[in-house]
Amino acid sequence: MPFQKIQTEKLSTSVVRQIEQLILRGILRPGERLPSERELSDRLGVSRPSLRDAVAELQAKGLLSTRAGAGVFVAEVLGSAFSPALTELFARHDEAVFDYLSFRRDVEALAAERAARLGTDSDLAVVQATFDQMANAKRRNAEDDAELDAQFHSAIIDASHNVVMLHMMRSMFDLLRSGVFYNRQIIFEQRTSRDALLDQHRSINDAIQARNPDAARTAVIAHLNFVEQALRDQHRSETNEAIARQKLSQTHGQK
Repeated sequence: MPFQKIQTEKLSTSVVRQIEQLILRGILRPGERLPSERELSDRLGVSRPSLRDAVAELQAKGLLSTRAGAGVFVAEVLGSAFSPALTELFARHDEAVFDYLSFRRDVEALAAERAARLGTDSDLAVVQATFDQMANAKRRNAEDDAELDAQFHSAIIDASHNVVMLHMMRSMFDLLRSGVFYNRQIIFEQRTSRDALLDQHRSINDAIQARNPDAARTAVIAHLNFVEQALRDQHRSETNEAIARQKLSQTHGQK
């Protein structure tokens, strides 16, 4: 007969499963510090020895790390998505920028569509709150605008409720923040670009809040098409400037 005795699960195993789920769902983020042992054992309702066993198992799995005198942290698991050699290769070749934007356009269009269909009221409230920060920022500068932009797109990814997409795109955004693919501040430097970008984000937000998947997808595609064109224009301008400088140098050399 295909029956087996029911076995009681160890408390430490239950703790491991709960923390794994929090990491998987993106609730606990890489680099985030866990509460103290006393506080965490109280919250989970388990003994400290059971908690220590769970933490040790999660450390062995590479999901948690301990820093001497600082506590227990979620491991930097996202950093493993791209090797340092590949990251440096991306940074050296412009074609990676546009492949990256093409990839984002495909994935984020799907994420926005899913967010409009599957996002909870709380998910959409986070997206709205992030957009409101963008719209209401009084002392706007390129760096702050760029960071809010990343937060807005991350909130949409979170609202898509696809854990593979969530972790993959968080890894991509971390590379974007570090300037590997392109400097996001470039497209925020001109007032016209800033205003256009805010309008584009408003269209994305409005579509998601209205739970209109098709409109959300279309708005994301339009936004990233704009970003791509802005970067192509920037690259063209830099090339033209380099050529102009050569001509100017040649002209001075002939005098």
